[in-house]
Amino acid sequence: MTVAQPINGLAGTALIFGVSGQDGAYLAHLLLSKGYQVHGTSRDREMSSFANLRQLGILGRVILHSAVLTDFRSVVEVINRVQPTEIYNLASQASVGLSFDQPVETLNSTITSTINILEAIRFLKLDSRFYNASSSECFGNTSLPADESTPFHPRSPYGVGKAAAFWAVANYREAYGLFACSGILFNHESPLRPVRYVTQKIIRGAADIAEGKADHLELGALSIARDWGWAPEYVEAMARMLRHDRPEDFVIATGETHRLEDFVAQAFQGFGLDWQRHVRSDPALLRPTDIAHSVGNPGKAERLLGWRAERRMADVVAALVEAEKARRMNG
Repeated sequence: MTVAQPINGLAGTALIFGVSGQDGAYLAHLLLSKGYQVHGTSRDREMSSFANLRQLGILGRVILHSAVLTDFRSVVEVINRVQPTEIYNLASQASVGLSFDQPVETLNSTITSTINILEAIRFLKLDSRFYNASSSECFGNTSLPADESTPFHPRSPYGVGKAAAFWAVANYREAYGLFACSGILFNHESPLRPVRYVTQKIIRGAADIAEGKADHLELGALSIARDWGWAPEYVEAMARMLRHDRPEDFVIATGETHRLEDFVAQAFQGFGLDWQRHVRSDPALLRPTDIAHSVGNPGKAERLLGWRAERRMADVVAALVEAEKARRMNG
């Protein structure tokens, strides 16, 4: 195989599919700080705003390309042009709720994009190391903290797609000797999350109520429990996986679970509000199937990668509240 070598004294050359999203932007920022040349893609670089890259102050430092991940030729061309030492696949339809409304698009974007990247690496005979973004949604309900050996039982089209992509990566690793691995990440938040995610919906809803712009916030099930971490820490785990001496899959999580009700209570308290006076549960917002309890066991990542989550749910909520206050103060 052709080894894609670092150039001009750089630590390496990274290609991030999905660089404009939360994880893509934080990962680009991290790799730039480590001396990488960083390339990123979107469907149409001329039309994309790359707002997250701009917010992190790195828009001018990332080399941008147009690429459609469901088009094999498009994927091959950008990988061949960049000759990356590391490839990160963070691009797909990323909303669990939306996946029920768009199951075919969700499955296609998740599975086809992953296969196209793996095939491109094999076709070009590159020695690029490949990271695939998997998800805790693959596990479904976890009565005990899920680790790398826990069976998958996805409860959404999004989870089904992520599970299929996970096994595609494992198959290419075993069949063709690719350095390909998946990070099974549990929920991880930041101020870069779009408002369609429930965590940002809660934070911004509470802020609107505190400012008198709204009176109440409607949510679905408040009893669900999740393992919430901090996105900038989780992208560090991604990078460590590709610096590991062999390709392996890792669960990335805090190891703690909290109810959505607890998240809501702390968020509203951060704005000086009693959540019970303002939050309503709307059955129309419930998903056809949902995960009642989700928690991960990150022991392998700590043992082999030296990675552990520093911020837990309370820290995450506090950081999101402060970021939202600053955003509104700065206009």
